[in-house]
Amino acid sequence: MKKIQILLLLSFLYIHALAQKPKVMNLQRFDVKTVHFGFSLGLNSASFAVHRRPIQQQDSLLTLDVINQSGFNLGIVTDLHIHEYLNLRFLPTLVFGQRNMEFKFRDERGDIYLQERAIESTYLDFPILLKYRSKRLNNFAAYFIAGWKASIDLASNENVNNSDIAESIIKLKRNTSSAEVGIGTDFFLPYFKFAIEAKMSYGLQDVLIHDNTELSNPIEKIVPKMFIVSLLFEG
Repeated sequence: MKKIQILLLLSFLYIHALAQKPKVMNLQRFDVKTVHFGFSLGLNSASFAVHRRPIQQQDSLLTLDVINQSGFNLGIVTDLHIHEYLNLRFLPTLVFGQRNMEFKFRDERGDIYLQERAIESTYLDFPILLKYRSKRLNNFAAYFIAGWKASIDLASNENVNNSDIAESIIKLKRNTSSAEVGIGTDFFLPYFKFAIEAKMSYGLQDVLIHDNTELSNPIEKIVPKMFIVSLLFEG
């Protein structure tokens, strides 16, 4: 629901801008520059797409739920102006995120017990995105972005010893890649350009390390997902 509300807000801002009367344009030579720099601040909602193995009659796992958690991002913006309405963007970003996973098992006696695992991640993201912008209307423009990113999880548990059955963890790969797509709005202010951006990131590989534990065996693959809302400032 929050994602829909954000998209509706961006659409409202675009429609509102279309109704504006002509007025003095800020930063009239902004697009003349070949390269722009800036920074971004954002919030994220991290999740997983979990694919279970085919359920067998003897399976002890009853349910597996992923609970989204909120985090935040801090990034640097490098923007290359390659066409009137097309830009190539590189945004190295530090991302703090978390997902919680809940496993409900039935033991041999028929008793049900719950296993909960919090999976914290600190990603160093390297997105390369194409930005297609609408024609500027006064001090406003809407845009669409799409691209690819490589990620390094600085908090990865890839090399952790997972031999303790009682305290086994979900081990995830350190290096991943994702596709990204989103929309945004540019506001040209007197001294800098401000943007509101919403995008979705979806992993391209299985990140689960299959290490033959009670938690990993029922899972065929785990694909990371993240919804991100960012504020961008460019000069």
